[in-house]
Amino acid sequence: MSKIKALLFDLDGTLIDSEKFHFDCWNEFLHPYGVTLELKDWLTNYAGIPLPQNAKTLVERYKIDTDLADFIAKREQLTYEEFKTKDITLMPFALEFVQFFYEKGLTLAVVTASPRVDVEAVFERNGLAKYFKLFITRTDVNKSKPDPESYNVCVERLGLQKDECLVFEDTVNGVKSAMAAGITCYAIQNNVRAHLKLKIADELFLSFANAKEFIVQQQLI
Repeated sequence: MSKIKALLFDLDGTLIDSEKFHFDCWNEFLHPYGVTLELKDWLTNYAGIPLPQNAKTLVERYKIDTDLADFIAKREQLTYEEFKTKDITLMPFALEFVQFFYEKGLTLAVVTASPRVDVEAVFERNGLAKYFKLFITRTDVNKSKPDPESYNVCVERLGLQKDECLVFEDTVNGVKSAMAAGITCYAIQNNVRAHLKLKIADELFLSFANAKEFIVQQQLI
């Protein structure tokens, strides 16, 4: 592997602790339809999957009588409104990790299956946009993760080689996306129950603190 020049981060569940946020949003949205999701069901079957795909699954699973496009649009509007008004907690050690490698001169980018308006709302509130050179969102690509398009687009726009980049993800779909693009991928996941599926990643860590220690010790930068 060449010396790493860029770190590419997934957003939801990797940089920000948003899975519970999305779970709560879905239950608020689904309440008028008489549907309630259990957290375990959400984490197992929906977390890390783009909103439109989850919407289609839920409409089919619970036989919700609605226009799918309208259903998706209303759900995305709710997410946007909530992101604008609620502070989303960062994942453990994420801020320290980002600041450390930013100060080391690495290029940082976000590659997410969330739409651009949501990403902008999140970073407007948390003030972290200054650390990131590029944001690749669902709005910028035709195919979401686990398709590799978003990571391919990111590397191309950064003008770097893939072996100069390192990806951080927290879900199987995200890891598959990075690996399909041919980029080294580290999984960051504090839920040990998810580790078995995430062993497909090049490395697997409980937190960014562990990942930082490994990167420094291995002299990857």
